[in-house]
Amino acid sequence: MDELVSRIMSAAGIEEGVAKNAVGIILGFLDKEGPKDKMQLVFDALPGSAELVAARAAQGGGGLLGGMAGLMGGGMGAAMAALNELTKAGLDMGGVQTVVKELVACAKEKAGDEVVDDVISQIPGLSQFV
Repeated sequence: MDELVSRIMSAAGIEEGVAKNAVGIILGFLDKEGPKDKMQLVFDALPGSAELVAARAAQGGGGLLGGMAGLMGGGMGAAMAALNELTKAGLDMGGVQTVVKELVACAKEKAGDEVVDDVISQIPGLSQFV
């Protein structure tokens, strides 16, 4: 996890807390919307990531926007809620794109292209953003 956070900090020019929060938001979204078996492989490949997502959820990560996404049936509503959380966390659109790009690249390096591509392909509309 430290490697991923450092990589994101460097690529996006953001502080550690923002990078960790962004990773937690994105992985939490993927875990909620993606296939559980494939996400477990991602979590296994990125030590500390499952704990980050769990800690964020225990602190109420997702908040009102997460609840609204649930009411909208997940999918694109959940993606928009995650995007809104990322911007509230201090990222502009360029920062969001950089964080997503680095997280996906690192996950593919560690868990394999097929696993990550399968997660992305099973979330409607997500491939347009990755």
